[in-house]
Amino acid sequence: MVKHIVLFKLKDEVPAEEKLAAMNNFKKAIEALPSKIAMIRKIEVGLNINPAEAWSIALYSEFDTLDDVKAYAAHPDHVAAGKLLANVKESRACVDYEF
Repeated sequence: MVKHIVLFKLKDEVPAEEKLAAMNNFKKAIEALPSKIAMIRKIEVGLNINPAEAWSIALYSEFDTLDDVKAYAAHPDHVAAGKLLANVKESRACVDYEF
C-alpha cells in the first residue's frame, strides 16, 4: 500500500475570500473522486485552520501501488480538480511512501 500526501501553499496576495472558495471547491472535487477513480482506497482533504502555518491544504490518500498513484494523477477528473487551484496556488509538496 502507498500513502500519497500533498501539501499546497496558496499565494499571500490572493484575497481571503477567493482562497477560501478555491479551497472549498478543491476539497469537494477531490473528495468526490473515489466514485470516478476506482484505484483510490481512501482520500481526504484538510483545510488548515491555523493561520500561523504556511501550508493551506493537506491532501491524504491511499493506493495499492505507486502505479495506481500515477494513474490517479493523470486521470482527467483529478487533473480538472487540480486546475481549481491554478490561480491561487504558490507551491506544492508531495511525499509517497509504502506502509
